[in-house]
Amino acid sequence: MFEEVVIENIKGRFIDIKNRMTEAIKQLNDEDLNWRPTSGSNSITNLVVHISGNIHQRVEAGIEGKKDIRDRESEFSEKITHTKKELLQIIEQSFSTIIRVITSLSQDGFLKIQTIRNNEVTNLDVIMKCASHFSEHLGQILYIAKIRKEDAYVSTSIPRKQC
Repeated sequence: MFEEVVIENIKGRFIDIKNRMTEAIKQLNDEDLNWRPTSGSNSITNLVVHISGNIHQRVEAGIEGKKDIRDRESEFSEKITHTKKELLQIIEQSFSTIIRVITSLSQDGFLKIQTIRNNEVTNLDVIMKCASHFSEHLGQILYIAKIRKEDAYVSTSIPRKQC
């Protein structure tokens, strides 16, 4: 019972991140999605591609044992651009992967050890760090969306009361 509740809560966190990210992106056009606040900042496209790369490396390669083909540095390239449709597909595919893996893991699977940057961590720790990491980037995506949409932005959470 406890294990089921924990797994449902973890899945729920990723579903919430995915849904809020998707709702923000749907409000924007392709130019907005590829816009950077400064030359050293990331666009929403960079952030989505980075999250996808992280899911590949930490979940598909780290937990499932698939070959790691990630090129992390390219995720932040100023040359990388995507359309809204492409980003929504990347989000759907990436979050479907992590939710599928969470659903398929047994208790032993969650407790299995993998090595990341010379540190031994459990798969549960990897998943929890992904949730934290993606939440940070969700905040950046929401902030960029608010900058681009200004007063036309529709909150993906509880809207503030208007004064």
